[in-house]
Amino acid sequence: MKARLSPHKVAPDIMKALGALEAAVMASGLEKSLIELVKTRASQINGCAFCIHMHTRDARALGETEERLYVLSTWRESPLYTDRERAALAWTESVTLVSQTNVPDDVYEQLRGSFSDEEIVKLTMLVATINAWNRIAISFRFIHPVKAAAVA
Repeated sequence: MKARLSPHKVAPDIMKALGALEAAVMASGLEKSLIELVKTRASQINGCAFCIHMHTRDARALGETEERLYVLSTWRESPLYTDRERAALAWTESVTLVSQTNVPDDVYEQLRGSFSDEEIVKLTMLVATINAWNRIAISFRFIHPVKAAAVA
């Protein structure tokens, strides 16, 4: 795989705008561990290797366990996630797949049981932001770091 272009070099002003949104989401008050789970799950759905690589590493740096990261794509079948995380992950999946799900009322009601209205807006902006990053990284073929020995 070969990278196509660097949007940060080609259009730095517009990329700075997305970076500013990212900074606002990161400073929103949502738990850092939850933010990384959401980013990783959306990236799994979208098939963004670059972002999965980044956010699983970031999650581990925050103390996230390997076990929870391994089963994240099947979180519904695992007892490892809190009710708040489950609500956020259901919301993440539904918003990420909006054209298929239309974000149903039951997912919203589940979310309201664990998040305030303000947190719901912040979480939704988090999901929107990682989806934007995924689309940029996939479209321009961002390549995650690879250890030399791992390349076949």
